[in-house]
Amino acid sequence: QLQLVESGGGSVQPGGSLTLSCTFSGNSLNDASIAWFRQAPGKEREVIPCITRSGGRVNYGHSGKGRFDISRDNAKNTVYLQMYGLQSEDTALYYCAATQPRRCVPDDNEYYNWGQGTQVTVSS
Repeated sequence: QLQLVESGGGSVQPGGSLTLSCTFSGNSLNDASIAWFRQAPGKEREVIPCITRSGGRVNYGHSGKGRFDISRDNAKNTVYLQMYGLQSEDTALYYCAATQPRRCVPDDNEYYNWGQGTQVTVSS
């Protein structure tokens, strides 16, 4: 069964840091490219960064660009999102999702497996 599970969300004060994890299972996901998305209340879902199995990264335009780093540990089937200097506008539900191998795309319609999400709240 193909599955992605996010973890690591929580509440943090402005300026703080969090690291989210996306653990995936299912053979067809081993080679998949994985992206992080987020959706804030009342806003559309937006793609953040994406990473291929070989470590190629695409950091799409978003307010967190320059403050978010994506990495991947293939031995652990886990993709990480390190977030620094968190701001109130980073408050959202964060998802990871899988797409075809060897490419990253910004269109969420191209992603065929999604996790349930992990909530990040930035508040003083």
